[in-house]
Amino acid sequence: SSTLTPRVTGFFLFEKFASKVGRSFRCAKMKISLLVLALAGVCLAAEPTVHFKDEFDDGDKWEDRWVHSTFKGAEAGKFKLTAGKFYGDAEKDKGIQTSTDARFYHASAKFESFSNEGKTLVLQFTVKHEQSIDCGGGYIKLFPKDTDQKKLHGDSLYYVMFGPDICGPATKKVHVIFGYKGKNLLTKKDIRCKDDEFSHLYTLIVNPDNTYEVKIDNEKVESGSLEDDWDFLAPKKINDPEAKKPSDWDDRKKIDDPEDSKPEDWEKPEHIPDPDAEKPEDWDDEVDGEWEPPMIDNPEYKGEWKPKQIDNPAYKGEWVHPQIDNPDYEADDNLYRYTDVGAVGFDLWQVKSGTIFDNILVTDDADYAKKVGEETWGATKDAEKKMKSDQDEQEKKEREAAEAEKKAKEEEEKKDDGEEEDEEEGA
Repeated sequence: SSTLTPRVTGFFLFEKFASKVGRSFRCAKMKISLLVLALAGVCLAAEPTVHFKDEFDDGDKWEDRWVHSTFKGAEAGKFKLTAGKFYGDAEKDKGIQTSTDARFYHASAKFESFSNEGKTLVLQFTVKHEQSIDCGGGYIKLFPKDTDQKKLHGDSLYYVMFGPDICGPATKKVHVIFGYKGKNLLTKKDIRCKDDEFSHLYTLIVNPDNTYEVKIDNEKVESGSLEDDWDFLAPKKINDPEAKKPSDWDDRKKIDDPEDSKPEDWEKPEHIPDPDAEKPEDWDDEVDGEWEPPMIDNPEYKGEWKPKQIDNPAYKGEWVHPQIDNPDYEADDNLYRYTDVGAVGFDLWQVKSGTIFDNILVTDDADYAKKVGEETWGATKDAEKKMKSDQDEQEKKEREAAEAEKKAKEEEEKKDDGEEEDEEEGA
């Protein structure tokens, strides 16, 4: 063995220390680099994709983006740009309004087509029924990229239909309809819409895990599973066609009491001649026929006799049909998916026009949609209500003033008529 000098030993120890420090520095540097890349990736992933956004804030240029269908000819109505009779902001609240009663409204705008595969799909817009709508749609649709805008009509293929529909007191619901394999599927749930005169924000969120959420005014009103709440697929289970209820199965909870019998004095006629009725003195049997007293309800009539009911000792409960796996059921993990969404638009019939549509958004980010809703609808909704309240108050004052003026005029006319009568009597 050899013995190292203190100087050589010190050199080797220093080299070992330096190597360790270098490795630690390189490792730390690599970790920092990976962290930066990860943060950058998160930032990139968080950036929303906006497929379409229209707040109608550029004057008449909206007409360059939107195409009116000519399919219905003279029955077709036109949208016009306006903030309406009351609003929170005269410019920000401008949208497109249905303008003529009893008309069809078909208008659409195209954008670069996309697939929502693996991504969230969000459709959002505002609706204001300032005309106090009695019957008409307020919903929006997503269409395929190859939609013929000039020939758009009620039977045109669409992927999603979403929004309020009102017709009388019975129909006040939010439609959520999905196109799937040539069929338009309505939700099984009853989602109530707003039916007042103010602007409301409607949001539909469809997730890649086949779940959904419906929001009104940025508040959740419904959510669930696409498979559970729509008839996309055949049922997983069906009644076993080979199974039948046994012939001796008794599912009657109650039966007639075999010991009970009808009382002897039960049978009484339902109606009897009125004992207090008397034949009129001027009644002529030869002319009027034989007189008969009118009939009255018999106070002793007890109705149809029925034996009392007792528990059925042979009752086995309700028979439940056995179920089996449905051979026609096929799972589909892509119920949410559309591969070529390329247009958004309206396909409506309105008896009473005046609905304003605004703040239309198609994106892949629910949080971004919420933020846009707060910055648009949320920023002007209170001022809109105040303006409407002020208008109502002013109209009330004008109405009361007109009624007071009319009443004063009538009283003045009565006074003048009275003076003229006095003059005539004096003469």
